[in-house]
Amino acid sequence: MSNRRVVITGTGLITALGTGTDTNWKALMAGQSGIAPITRFDASSLDTRFAGEVKDFPVEQFIDKREARRMDLFAQYALAAAEMAVKESGLPVGTDKPNGYQAERVGVIVGSGIGGIGSLEEQHKKGMEKGFDRVSPFFIIQMIINMAPGLISMKYGAKGPNWAPVSACATSSHAIGESFKSIRMGETDAVICGGAEASITPLSIGGFSVMKALSTRNEDPSRASRPFEKDRDGFVMGEGAGIVVLEEMEHAKKRGATILAELVGYGANSDAYHVTQPAPGGEGAARCMRLALDSAGMTPEQVGYINAHGTSTPFNDSNETAAIKTVFGAHAKKLAVSSTKSMTGHMLGAAGGAEAVISALALARGVLPPTINYDTPDPECDLDYVANTPREQRVDAVMSNSFGFGGTNAVLLLRRFQK
Repeated sequence: MSNRRVVITGTGLITALGTGTDTNWKALMAGQSGIAPITRFDASSLDTRFAGEVKDFPVEQFIDKREARRMDLFAQYALAAAEMAVKESGLPVGTDKPNGYQAERVGVIVGSGIGGIGSLEEQHKKGMEKGFDRVSPFFIIQMIINMAPGLISMKYGAKGPNWAPVSACATSSHAIGESFKSIRMGETDAVICGGAEASITPLSIGGFSVMKALSTRNEDPSRASRPFEKDRDGFVMGEGAGIVVLEEMEHAKKRGATILAELVGYGANSDAYHVTQPAPGGEGAARCMRLALDSAGMTPEQVGYINAHGTSTPFNDSNETAAIKTVFGAHAKKLAVSSTKSMTGHMLGAAGGAEAVISALALARGVLPPTINYDTPDPECDLDYVANTPREQRVDAVMSNSFGFGGTNAVLLLRRFQK
């Protein structure tokens, strides 16, 4: 494998906590919850009636109103987060720009777990009521997941690899990991990557609700997402986007880019066990964490913080804890572990992207975000979960875990940038 180094130079973040990386960071540091009763539709007949809706998304600041009407919400989130990340990085695409990248060597890899489900529901209803010859001519391009990276590539003239991974809750970690490999191997020089999701819809919430995956703490939504806590009862749906700009280090330094962190490791594998439940003891997750460490040439003792998958479901949190103890051994007790899903909700295909951004910020700013709503410890979850308040702590390496339905796993490993 090539020894080209890969760095993060730009971030874009949209969650239930707000629009913009700094807005989100302030909310995370305040231990705020973005979870509230659903307002998009009447959820009164469902067992779960709350979610992490994005409430302050000024679409007109990012996309022309006419164009926005032709896009599903997930693609709007993707485009907006990409704009934030590209603007922060100052990414120059095109050799006509000072220190510009060749357009053919700039890729876009952005995925979604579910894609345009809102448009699908809306147009199906229209078809049933008025006839399917009356559906929107934009319906197909609203629904398909690869339209998100397609639109981003068109906006920035990025002519390199352009595709959308779909791997449930591991989607955007896979997107970032595959982008990392592409740069490391010399196939590309820069990639805009991550994920977006907008699945707070009747069909989506209804589907997850009837499979008993969601919390039903309707009387207290802001305290419903409680990863690793004894009284957790299911995950809370979130939405939004997390996008990063990855670049080959030497080019990034040459053009004077501000480097937030170095991406040094990536693991991807499968449990090959069950459609929704993790393998016993987190066996697959443990193997994936080891793959990321091996990819980086690092030892477990070099990692100081894990941004956990931490969904707030009984199965995930106990198995992820077991997997961490398997991989890190005695060092597991010295690790700080937290789940920011306690504040954002679970953003499905966008989760790994959002958490990669948060992990990079934790490295760069020397503060670890908390796991809020942590009241009663679970004997099966016995690590240091940075309970309820952020912690000023400088760490040199951060691991970000993402595990999805179908037994798919992806782990990213970031390190403090050293010249």
